[in-house]
Amino acid sequence: MRKILFFIFIFSFLGNVKFLKSANIKGDVENGIQLFKKNCTACHSIELEKKMIGPPLQGVTEKRSRKWLHQWIKNNKSLRKSGDQEALAIYKEYGNVEMNSFPHLSDQQIDDILFFIQNPDLIKKKENKENHEINNYDHENDKEEKQFLIKLIIFFLVILSFILFWILYKIQILIKLINTNENETKISIFSKKNFITNVLYNKILGNKKRKWYLFSCFTGFFLLSSIYGIWDFLMKIDVNKGYKPDQPIYFSHKIHSEINKIDCQYCHFSAKYGKVSGIPSANVCMNCHITINEYNGDYLEKGKSRDEYNREIQKIYHSVGWNPETRKYSKKIHPIQWIRIHNMPDFVYFDHSQHIITGEEKIKKLRKVDLVCNACHGEVQKMDTVEMSNDFTMEWCISCHKEVEINNKNQYYKEYFKKRKNKITVDMIGGTECAKCHY
Repeated sequence: MRKILFFIFIFSFLGNVKFLKSANIKGDVENGIQLFKKNCTACHSIELEKKMIGPPLQGVTEKRSRKWLHQWIKNNKSLRKSGDQEALAIYKEYGNVEMNSFPHLSDQQIDDILFFIQNPDLIKKKENKENHEINNYDHENDKEEKQFLIKLIIFFLVILSFILFWILYKIQILIKLINTNENETKISIFSKKNFITNVLYNKILGNKKRKWYLFSCFTGFFLLSSIYGIWDFLMKIDVNKGYKPDQPIYFSHKIHSEINKIDCQYCHFSAKYGKVSGIPSANVCMNCHITINEYNGDYLEKGKSRDEYNREIQKIYHSVGWNPETRKYSKKIHPIQWIRIHNMPDFVYFDHSQHIITGEEKIKKLRKVDLVCNACHGEVQKMDTVEMSNDFTMEWCISCHKEVEINNKNQYYKEYFKKRKNKITVDMIGGTECAKCHY
């Protein structure tokens, strides 16, 4: 009996080693994934089974105890100095590259991260549920939109049917009127039933002088309309409002700027202090995407899938010659041929820095926007595909110069206009002179 009990104890102990190492780890899985993205994704893949700069973290809570993991995460250097063999072995395995320490993380925050690593399926289940709800919501919205459109089409068809019926009825009356003799026409001209049709026939179409007058009026109107149409067409040459070409790599400003809160000037770094905003190089993209090789966000554009987003990330890797498996650059690069949307003609001088630094406060106030960029480019942070939001014609620029005030806090303007208290707009200081933009 003692031997039997001894063997039962041994097997129970060995079977629960895994449990003992991962016991007492309880936390908030949602907070855990947010902390993981913020602190860990520079070296560890959010797909826990994948290896990056650091080791894959899948099952780490089963291999190591909670106490050891807390010590390693908070200060792995001191853990190695204490002579811990596991810590030294990991340090040597990864080429003596020291892991960052995170002393600012509380025990509960570390537990949240470990709880996420231990239970990644909870996040996937939640995402699947949310995606299912979003798809159902989109499906219901599409259904409602289709029903509304069908009702709208039926309504217009009914209206059109009534109009056609009325026209056919009037044509029939005119035919009868033409076939009647003059006496009957004179008698019936003042009848309420056929008054409009009789006036049209007898007073206009039946009179030669009035026919010529009507023809002259119509011809004059046609000529004036044609001249206006030609002028309007000429004025719209190279006015590309609404232009949104397909780019070689699909890029959603909504995901990057609005959802992930990336500042405009992080990518367009020359906009504030340079003449042009510039198109970001692929190196700027790689600052983030060297660790983010898959899209795991909650937002999905209508008609898009995660696989499509992931394929676009792979295009960035192809352009710079980055191998995400070996995590090394090759010498094979393929520059991205972006299609420029906002492009001033060569004979126009425009300086971004002048508008962003000097005019930012007043432009934002006039256009009632939070970002000065939105005054000209529209709400880019809400666009999936960027488009030209304004005309960008000379008239459009001049009208803005006539409305926007100068910034009185500017040291130059403050000294130059110190005696004037009235409203001073840009056009008053030469903002509409030809040589300001054309020289």
